[in-house]
Amino acid sequence: MSREYEAVYIFDAALEDAAINEKLAKHHGLLGTTQEIKLDHWGRRQLAYKIGTKETGYYIIARFHVDPKVLPEFERSLKLDDSVVRYLITAHEHDLGAPPMTEEQLAARRRADDDDDDEE
Repeated sequence: MSREYEAVYIFDAALEDAAINEKLAKHHGLLGTTQEIKLDHWGRRQLAYKIGTKETGYYIIARFHVDPKVLPEFERSLKLDDSVVRYLITAHEHDLGAPPMTEEQLAARRRADDDDDDEE
């Protein structure tokens, strides 16, 4: 059974962009997914705190569907890669923010807002 996951990677900022893309392709190849892996390159940014001697990193967000059974080998590969400064893999349940409101909830909110205006 496939689930949607989101992974955040911080690569060593000293790496060339081509090297980072090669490493991503190698790691993502372990997932064995036939679906597209959505990547969002945030680029080189300053770290919130110093990690070892590194003060900057190359941030990438990936979203993919895989069977949970492949994750241990995928994580093992990331741990063994010296160019990966940090990573975090989470189950992606929904986008951040409040869930969308139904039409009924929107109408109730509008009525409540109109009632508040009458009191003034």
